[in-house]
Amino acid sequence: MKIRATVICEHEGHILFVRKARSKWALPGGKVERDERPVGAAERELQEETGLNVDGLLYLQELKASDTLHHVFEASVVNIDQARPCNEIIDCQWHAYSALEQLDATDTTKQIVRSFLRRL
Repeated sequence: MKIRATVICEHEGHILFVRKARSKWALPGGKVERDERPVGAAERELQEETGLNVDGLLYLQELKASDTLHHVFEASVVNIDQARPCNEIIDCQWHAYSALEQLDATDTTKQIVRSFLRRL
């Protein structure tokens, strides 16, 4: 089973999504490396994919989807207005909560965001 750290970055009614070439919109995040804690992977992946620097992370949930275990975090960042695509990410955009169902994203991504929105 793959272990992934997934990050929700929320700001003024919007959530940050990222996209690789020829892929659907996703939440920032990625593989938890060997000897790495999920919280460290979440911070590293958010910075590598969007250039955002974490001020704090709140653990939200663990979600199993097919062969992946997602450790989901909500991020507080210091440079929220500086999100940009980095490394393999070709685009990053803030999407309104209300746009989720129309977004070209996987069912798992939508499930994670719906779960987050229920807490608000």
